[in-house]
Amino acid sequence: MKQNIKVISGFPGTGKTYCKQNSNLSILDSDSSKFSWMENRYIEKRIKNPNFPQNYINHIKGCLKINKADIIFVSSHKIVRCALVNNNINFILVFPERNLKKEYIRRFEDRNSDQEFIDMIDNNWDSFIDEMENQNGCEIVKLKFGEFLSDYLNRGGCRND
Repeated sequence: MKQNIKVISGFPGTGKTYCKQNSNLSILDSDSSKFSWMENRYIEKRIKNPNFPQNYINHIKGCLKINKADIIFVSSHKIVRCALVNNNINFILVFPERNLKKEYIRRFEDRNSDQEFIDMIDNNWDSFIDEMENQNGCEIVKLKFGEFLSDYLNRGGCRND
């Protein structure tokens, strides 16, 4: 049975997908969009799920209870971070240093993110970083220039000793 499962709330572009594909750890990438939007094949417009974020938190709790992975990557949205704290789920918040906006915009362009997403990050960068820097109830890890989540993991982050 796995012990000490780590929950990591990772900002976009920090390399969660790369870690999942290239790590010897068991990693679950829990995409919040599967919980925040309702499926309705008859309506073209997306509908917010009124049970979000509690349905997402329940999913995370279930994964923790059955020891489903070494690491669970979760959303970095403020509503999710607050729900994690309110539900006493320990997590590590990983995000870039404030001065790395250009590097992250370039990462999004390199991975072919849609322009709407890139513009949203570009327009809200400082407020997102402010919120994360002031987040309580978690461990905070700031990535430096050229660093990815894998660098944090490789230097011993999330060890279970």
